[in-house]
Amino acid sequence: MTLLSLGTQGTQGTLALLCTVSLCGVGACHTFHDTPSFLWRGPCRLGKGGQAGEESRSWVYPSVSSACLWLLTDWPFCHRLQQGAAEAPDNRGGVADTQVVSFHSVSGILVCQAGCILEDLSQYLEDRDFVMPLDLGAKGSCHIGGNVATNAGGLRVLRYGSLHGTVLGLEVVLADGTVLNCLTSLRKDNTGYDLKQLFIGSEGTLGVITAVSILCPTKPKAVNVAFLGCPGFAEVLQAFTSCKKMLGEILSAFEFMDAECMRLVGQHLHLACPVRESPFYVLVETSGSSGEHDGEKLDGFLEHAMGSGMVTDGTVATDQRKMKTLWALRERITEALSRDGYVYKYDISLPVERLYDLVTDLRARLGASAKTVVGYGHLGDGNLHLNVTGEAFSPQLLGALEPYVYEWTAAQRGSVSAEHGLGFRKRDVISYSKPPAAVQLMSGLKALMDPKGILNPYKTLPSQA
Repeated sequence: MTLLSLGTQGTQGTLALLCTVSLCGVGACHTFHDTPSFLWRGPCRLGKGGQAGEESRSWVYPSVSSACLWLLTDWPFCHRLQQGAAEAPDNRGGVADTQVVSFHSVSGILVCQAGCILEDLSQYLEDRDFVMPLDLGAKGSCHIGGNVATNAGGLRVLRYGSLHGTVLGLEVVLADGTVLNCLTSLRKDNTGYDLKQLFIGSEGTLGVITAVSILCPTKPKAVNVAFLGCPGFAEVLQAFTSCKKMLGEILSAFEFMDAECMRLVGQHLHLACPVRESPFYVLVETSGSSGEHDGEKLDGFLEHAMGSGMVTDGTVATDQRKMKTLWALRERITEALSRDGYVYKYDISLPVERLYDLVTDLRARLGASAKTVVGYGHLGDGNLHLNVTGEAFSPQLLGALEPYVYEWTAAQRGSVSAEHGLGFRKRDVISYSKPPAAVQLMSGLKALMDPKGILNPYKTLPSQA
């Protein structure tokens, strides 16, 4: 069963979804006469953001899709009065229910409801010798529906590709209440348009994702993690090129971070650097089926890298505890930045050879007005996480950053949002990455599929659209 909670929200007196849709029993619930016969009503306190004394109502539904259907078509403050429906709990296009519907060990295809926590799915699959094709630093709190709705990237795109390739099917509730059941488990289906692609990365603006079918790879039997120091970014690029050539099919991650990142995780999180101090660091992960074979390949690469000077020092981990320690140096950079001051965050895609140039340019441009300027990210995907910290929010510092960062990125034909999406704050910078004709086509799709603008309003598309 599905619990959906609604209530008045203090801000501007609007109505919105406030609580998580989750599994529950119906024992404590009783009939509420002005709701459909398949609903039960029970008390529910307002969550964070509601004001004291405000009324909240909760209903139990037999499924997530039926809950969404009633919300969008019968909840009067949404469809009839054109009030936006914000999806619970993460407002990113997925509605939460936490059931694994099916998993087939021969095909590796998992079907689950949208509210499943990514880390829970990973554990479920690991117990069956499979893994999720998606891995994020926020895996302990993010939901697979939100991941799909934002086309989240993460740490495994280099090996397994994006969700546009691994998601096989979706169940989606449209703005008019239609339940679009394209929850196929087929790897090949060439009958007409591939409609699921419309919703992957749409941030909930075209439909509410309620279930996902996703292709999962088998769990690697042998995993190695190498943490290396490099004397310059040119050597980082050389190391990446050599990795692709010498490690081939077992290369599963290639992450980089600069010396400022290492300083911050040491200063704020007390994490120790396992290699000699260097201007840049890379984390290389291999995943394969034979420890001996993979070890030989990795040793060959490391010998070549050290001998040619592209790597000055390194360490390799094969046991789970040490691998987690090395990964923490990369995954906890965001946490360290949050403790350094107010953070200005940019998630951009650039040609790999120009990936770090923007960081260098910004340090010269900002000078002492910024506390820290760091660059790190998924080098294998050309994805830079550019972060600038200050003692507090500064309109002057923001003015120096924007639109300069977006203009610089556009000049390199990059993307102003590599994997985090546009949301509300960046919807008006879409034109730096998409031509007017593309934005116009997107606006037309939105108007066609959500004519009253009730699905995750004010997100993704520019305000004038």
